[in-house]
Amino acid sequence: MNANAGPAAGVEMPTPQVRERAAVGAHGIPAVLGCLVLLAAGVVSAVWGIGGGGPAGLIGGVVLVLLALLIGAGLTVVAPNEARVLQFLGRYTGTVRTDGLRWVNPLTTRRRVSTRIRNHETTVMKVNDLDGSPIEIAAVVVWQVADTARAVFEVDDFVRFVSIQAETAVRHIANNYPYDAHSQDQLSLRDNADEITERLSREISERVDSAGVRIIESRFTHLAYAAEIAQAMLQRQQAGAVVAARRRIVEGAVGMVDLALQRLAEQDVVDLDEERKATMVSNLLVVLCSDRATQPVVNAGSLYQ
Repeated sequence: MNANAGPAAGVEMPTPQVRERAAVGAHGIPAVLGCLVLLAAGVVSAVWGIGGGGPAGLIGGVVLVLLALLIGAGLTVVAPNEARVLQFLGRYTGTVRTDGLRWVNPLTTRRRVSTRIRNHETTVMKVNDLDGSPIEIAAVVVWQVADTARAVFEVDDFVRFVSIQAETAVRHIANNYPYDAHSQDQLSLRDNADEITERLSREISERVDSAGVRIIESRFTHLAYAAEIAQAMLQRQQAGAVVAARRRIVEGAVGMVDLALQRLAEQDVVDLDEERKATMVSNLLVVLCSDRATQPVVNAGSLYQ
């Protein structure tokens, strides 16, 4: 697999039928003052009608009180990072995002939708990676409602929808990459977490876009081989580490032997024939590459005895 290659083709979701738009409304304070004025006028008119003003005063007072209550029913409080989705006779009429006391059509139904940033952490799932090895994987997804109309009307439960789609995307990503890379140009779940989580975020975004949800970030929180193969994979990793360490030791030892021979030749310390050079190289490599301490043997005779 090439390093630039990604998972299979993107997810095609249905085109949203509803888009968020601003609802018609006004500040709530003038509406409150109007309600109080109408309520006071209604009470005064009703008292006057009962006191002798006649049925017209009583009826007018009742009408004014009912009108005040109707206007008061349109008052709604919107908290910061919240929205109200309005419906009139089952039809979407707009969304109120401005926080504070607002007044809208009193005959509408209002549904509260949080636009705060949320976290969703998937359960630890057992899946097979690209090589078929069973692994355990989990991720955390940071998301936010961007379009309240789509979140309410395009799916039944947008919170559960995000949860299921996030787990589906994590499984799909895990199936498309190996746990460990077998070549330098191959992405792996363990060594290229940043690149793969970026692709995970992109795939989740494609899956939840129709629900009006924006994915901010996703990260792996758990990544390990499944218990049944963990010990075998640990031995393989340890063997690879030992081979790499031995390779480094041999490279260093060869360099030290070459440097020793060059210094002996340059400073004319001793003149060695090819056979003695081979013996010296062999002894030095044994000393430098051995994983145990060597015991020196002192030659009390000549160099050739």
